[in-house]
Amino acid sequence: MPAPATSVGVRKTFALAVIGLASLFLLVAFSQGAEAKAKHHSGVAKGPKGLRFYKPPKQIPGRHGALIWARNATGLVKLQDARSTKLVLYSSRTPQGAKDAISGSVSVPKGKPPKGGWPVITWAHGTTGVADICAPSRDGLDPSANTGETYINGDLNAWLRAGYAVVRTDYEGLGTPGKHPYLIGTSEGRSVVDIVAAARQLDPNISKRYLISGHSQGGHAALFAAGLASSWQPKLKLRGTVAFAPASHILDQASFLPSLTQPSGLTALATLILDGASTQSSAINVSAILSDEVLQFFPLLQSQCLSRLGQSDELGGIPPSHLERSGADLSVLNPVLAAMNPAVKTAAPILIPQGESDTTVFPFLTAQLKDELIGLGDQVTYKTYPGIDHVGVVTAGEPDALAFFQQMLPGR
Repeated sequence: MPAPATSVGVRKTFALAVIGLASLFLLVAFSQGAEAKAKHHSGVAKGPKGLRFYKPPKQIPGRHGALIWARNATGLVKLQDARSTKLVLYSSRTPQGAKDAISGSVSVPKGKPPKGGWPVITWAHGTTGVADICAPSRDGLDPSANTGETYINGDLNAWLRAGYAVVRTDYEGLGTPGKHPYLIGTSEGRSVVDIVAAARQLDPNISKRYLISGHSQGGHAALFAAGLASSWQPKLKLRGTVAFAPASHILDQASFLPSLTQPSGLTALATLILDGASTQSSAINVSAILSDEVLQFFPLLQSQCLSRLGQSDELGGIPPSHLERSGADLSVLNPVLAAMNPAVKTAAPILIPQGESDTTVFPFLTAQLKDELIGLGDQVTYKTYPGIDHVGVVTAGEPDALAFFQQMLPGR
């Protein structure tokens, strides 16, 4: 017997209500799930504004290479050919094993990432100084900060156009609390490699396959990074290293000082080297090694960058031969200087571009380093450029560097 019309209408209305409620429930659940998923993928803590970005939280992650926070980069740090450039703060470890926070930047190419994600070039910058204002990622944030690091931007933008994500560390103690261990290879190398791991947490489209490059101090850092890469970040895959005019044989160069009797910017560099060495041993007494002539300018290292320290009215006005105090005991210093030489063992191939007219990193020392690396079993290509000076080598060597990158790890 059929149900009365009124009963059918009630049931139909009830059924529609149930379906409506179920649809509403599913919609809410879907929205919450999508929101949770979005938070999961973009769950990067936003870094504080201004210079507070560089002051790490009290609890630094114990895992080195962990992303602490990030924010959009502005001013000189933004790269023209990047889809986006972010400032990052990430965890690392000092040579003594203490937890530390390092600053830097991450730039991602425009367009669609290739299968496996954007391959990475981690860039190690040249000498800027040891003061916090000398951190390249702080260019434009502090009116007194001018590191001069934009000379490399042509290369960096070319690498972005070729399909590489570009990450740039500031190194330990540059921008962030603590002293910068200038030319201490373990410190530099860890900073250079750990930012790759941090970048992958920032953007899931960044690959675990990467290349290393750097110039001058950064060439030195690039080689040390290559030497520790497989043991320090074993989940990442290093494919090759380009070290433009890498600093080397620091102890050998110390023996040249007495013969350099004309005022020179090398005095500022030598003073930075001594400051860096002092971070590794409390037995290195800077006041007992530096002459009074140089010592009067030593406090300025913590407030000025190399471009100012090397001027003729500061350390650049003093001959390198006047650097050391007469009778200074160097027995504790010399082993630290010897350990700065970047003769490392690495499985990934190395390219070393060197200008033949370089008067900062002397070509004969780079040629000697090349022989040492080959002696360790490394695969090394050594390219020299006639008439090219220390800064000019990054432009002269760019086509060879990019060809090397594309051979070792194609971009797009």
